[in-house]
Amino acid sequence: MTDYKTLTGQPFKREDFDSLLKRKVFLWQSFEPYGSVKGLFDYGPPLEGLESEVINIWRDHFIRHEKMMALKCSMLTPHDVLKTSGHVDRFADYMCKDPKNGEILRTDHLIKDVLEARLQSDRAARGLAAAPAEDDAKKKKKKAGAVKAAEKLDESTVAEYEHILATLDDCTGDDMGKLIVQHNIKNPSTGNDVEPPVAVNLMFKTQIGATSQEPAYLRPETAQGQFLSFQKLVEYSDGQMPMASASIGYSFRNELSPRSGLLRVREFLMAEIEHFVDPEGGKAHPKFHTVANVKLPLLSRQIQKSGKTTPEQIAIGEAVNSKMVDNETLGYFLVRIMLFMQKIGIDMNKLRFRQHMENEMAHYASDCWDCELLNSYGWTECVGCADRSAYDLSVHEAATNTNLKVREMLKEPKHITEWVAVLDKKKSGPRFKKDAKAVEAALDMLSQDLKEKLSLDLENEGKIEVDVDQVESGKVELTKDLVTIERQSRTETTREYTPNVIEPSFGIGRILYSLIEHCYWTRENDPARSVLSFPPPVAPIKVLVVPLSRNAAFSQHIAALESALDAKHISYRVDQSGVSIGKRYSRNDELGIPFGVTVDFDTVKDGTVTLRDRDSTRQVRADVKEIVRAIGRMVKGKEVWKDVQARLPVFETGAEEE
Repeated sequence: MTDYKTLTGQPFKREDFDSLLKRKVFLWQSFEPYGSVKGLFDYGPPLEGLESEVINIWRDHFIRHEKMMALKCSMLTPHDVLKTSGHVDRFADYMCKDPKNGEILRTDHLIKDVLEARLQSDRAARGLAAAPAEDDAKKKKKKAGAVKAAEKLDESTVAEYEHILATLDDCTGDDMGKLIVQHNIKNPSTGNDVEPPVAVNLMFKTQIGATSQEPAYLRPETAQGQFLSFQKLVEYSDGQMPMASASIGYSFRNELSPRSGLLRVREFLMAEIEHFVDPEGGKAHPKFHTVANVKLPLLSRQIQKSGKTTPEQIAIGEAVNSKMVDNETLGYFLVRIMLFMQKIGIDMNKLRFRQHMENEMAHYASDCWDCELLNSYGWTECVGCADRSAYDLSVHEAATNTNLKVREMLKEPKHITEWVAVLDKKKSGPRFKKDAKAVEAALDMLSQDLKEKLSLDLENEGKIEVDVDQVESGKVELTKDLVTIERQSRTETTREYTPNVIEPSFGIGRILYSLIEHCYWTRENDPARSVLSFPPPVAPIKVLVVPLSRNAAFSQHIAALESALDAKHISYRVDQSGVSIGKRYSRNDELGIPFGVTVDFDTVKDGTVTLRDRDSTRQVRADVKEIVRAIGRMVKGKEVWKDVQARLPVFETGAEEE
């Protein structure tokens, strides 16, 4: 993105940013000595520490604050589980193949890249933007396939391309195939035509056991383990509703064309919440009133259909009342997601919530909003917040004949008269064998109107036909000796229902990458001095301890400072290298360390040290106890630098200019 800016408004140069991540050992492709593997990354100490801090804040913000039950579920998932959930049949992306070189391209990315490159070329031809600078021959070659030179487009073509980009997520595979032909879209790296899009399942297949007779997959999400633990959760929570579980762990998706660093990888950390709610109450949330007036940047389905991509600032209460957002629980979590992003340091001007288009919706979702973060690669989905309705519990209950419902005592008994279909198990067992449970479940699922009709058919014709998806033919014939259908009356003192599920699902790697970009900037008049302005609670290392020199007189004071920081559980790094104080500050600013404490000869005299703020480079001076107390309060978010600077003596030094 040529107009993407750093934290302080400077043009973002990805080559400089990537160089910083490489020099400071944030991450690298896995198995480098063997040539690396695309889509797999190892985290170095800074990024591992950043991830740990973000996860800790996530746990506190969601699990502790919302009283959720934390789970750790298996990453190996049997085939039947994911067949039932729909992932075996539907968990796919559309891919195109370049038949001349065999390259696989994700279809929506191919269309997006080519059309955006053409629009950028149009802006350059009109003098509205500079042509994108390429820093190596390989990138030049790749771009050449999309746009060979700055080329002006008709106004109608520009409008058409912008509309396609705004509605691309609503396109089916056939729709995208037509767009490729209609707009002459080719492989950008070769200029070759591509084959029509085909759906490719993204799951990693494996097997359980030495005989390889039990097919399985590496889980594509943590959700299914939580759903199949549902009865354990009901028992643990004493049947209280609503209730929520949360799981943090790795998931796996076999991306065929991984790219954009941590944004599209094959192995990634997810943090998922399953909030179970009684649908009878309209999915109300008891704390919704506390957030109803909070405004969110909402990019609704209607805005996207109009070809626009600018969100509207709307109070979540208004959005729920108008049914733009389906229900209170979904709206409540959208606000909680935004507050979490704000807490970890995401730039709120680079955040929006985009509603899924109809064709984009997952097979289980009734409404879904993505929290998207803007980075140098464009708007990136980092959190999906979906209303999964009762889909998962219902299909797993039907497949396993396991009760996955909630039972509650009614305030007053309820008298019910209804049609009931009863299968004679002694006769149906030998007749249907392994399909007997599926037949019984199919009868139970019939509506009252259909049961009444079938009772008349059974009486008049002596047999009926019932749809049963699990049997090979899809239908079974039942005679009078196998089934009875009659009206029965009963009194109920309990109510049984299948909860609906609201699921916020966080892609931690994408959030981390976007966070690092949002915190990145360079010093004014010195672009070589990069800074990562991580908020103190998130920074992987909180303090840089900087002795003025290696003078032996400093040793006991350094030890005392280390002990004081350890006692407060504050992470720190000691830099006793021979370079100047200014250079030591600068190279540790690149790691995002928010505070620097300098031990000098005045420390030896009076026990005081200086405390430096990374972003402003301002310093204050006080004794070790007061400085450590100030750091501790800022790390916990109880104070900010301005508060500390206002109450501690300011210290002036020329160290920054060294």
